[in-house]
Amino acid sequence: MLDLMSLFLYNTLSRSKEEFKSIASPVGLYTCGPTVYHYAHIGNLRTYIFEDFLKRTLLYNNFQVEHIMNVTDVGHLVGDQDMGEDKMEKGAAREGKTAWEIADFYLAQFKKDLIALNIIEPAVWCKATDYISEQIDLITILQEKGYTYQTSDGVYYDTSKFADYNKLSHLNLDELKEGARVEKNDEKKNATDFALWKFSPKDQKRQMEWESPWGKGFPGWHIECSAMSLHFLKDHLDIHCGGIDHINIHHTNEIAQSEAATNQKFFNYWLHGALLNISDSEKMAKSEGNILLLEKVTEEEKVEPLAFRYACLLTHYRKPMTYKPEMLGQAATALSNVRRSIENLGAQIGEIDSSFSEQFTTAVNDDLNMPQAVAILQGLLKSDLNSEIKLGTIQSFDTVLGLDLIRTNNLAEEIPSEIRELAAERERARLDQDWATSDVLRTKIQKLGYSIEDHPDGVKIRKI
Repeated sequence: MLDLMSLFLYNTLSRSKEEFKSIASPVGLYTCGPTVYHYAHIGNLRTYIFEDFLKRTLLYNNFQVEHIMNVTDVGHLVGDQDMGEDKMEKGAAREGKTAWEIADFYLAQFKKDLIALNIIEPAVWCKATDYISEQIDLITILQEKGYTYQTSDGVYYDTSKFADYNKLSHLNLDELKEGARVEKNDEKKNATDFALWKFSPKDQKRQMEWESPWGKGFPGWHIECSAMSLHFLKDHLDIHCGGIDHINIHHTNEIAQSEAATNQKFFNYWLHGALLNISDSEKMAKSEGNILLLEKVTEEEKVEPLAFRYACLLTHYRKPMTYKPEMLGQAATALSNVRRSIENLGAQIGEIDSSFSEQFTTAVNDDLNMPQAVAILQGLLKSDLNSEIKLGTIQSFDTVLGLDLIRTNNLAEEIPSEIRELAAERERARLDQDWATSDVLRTKIQKLGYSIEDHPDGVKIRKI
């Protein structure tokens, strides 16, 4: 893409827009992934869509990106802090399956949602249960440095030992303590202290537990992201993302434990997406019992999943978004109108118009201003440019928007029979809900140079 201007991103750490400068190539991008004890709802998916806009914008600006996403399949307790049941164990009991079966099933469902929303998969999926030794090693370092203490139920991080504990949240310590008191633990030295390792209950057998220097148990929720991001990204910790609900606890704790262990800054840029609310004041959350699933709402409103992606484009990622049923219908109509206008342009793709390209780049490089980017797309369609140049410019824009705007023009070349046979085999696996085989076949197709995307009107295969 054209290198027209610098990329500016809003950094929660500094509370300001900053010019993005990568430590090295590729850019190290870490995004907090799903806790796979239940379906991801559309509020969760809004965050993943914003992160996809970020990743695509980085690629548009000629950055290479090493994208790591964790999968929380152990250690995330029901209260998001240090007490109560493990969400995986609770999910297993709820459905009469093993915790491992629960994790595999809901991760497959999550990947299905990503495909439906045209979200580019991470380079690495890392499950917490695959990196227990790395988490134990990190806790051991913290223990040796004097940052931990032990209680009857686990090993805890002493937040009083970390001077800048509130530097991400920008809250004073009293406010952080108030949030931490929701779940009272008399053995904790400070209200904000958090568990690094939890001991298995003496009166029951957990499905997921491991031996450690402190006793049999399982890692706390926060330690996994530190251990895995440091393992994979090492010395190029550029951008860490998540929802705003992670700022005060999860990401604050990640910083505290990581910087205490390494004596180095833990990620230069922290980006957070605002919540999707179910009303003007009520957030969508599994704990509130008001979640909406992508497959269900799109079926009920009779729209394709990309209508939700288009709706997310219309609200800046740092602004709250309120879900209303008519929102999807309106977005679907708007997307259909854009596609119809593009269909009327023919099939010959020309050069990129420099003026509209500069406007678009200016918008997306201004902290991912996607509402403005959509307005520029609309302006392009109404312009007097010839059809070929319009199509070439739209194709460039869509590398960021991710709406498959050109697929309706029948521009795809003939697909080899080998690829079509693999796609048919993959579809049979999907119908059988054999998600592991489906993923293997998808990867095989990609290695042969083709992308495969699932849409309501069928599978789309394109040469990469």
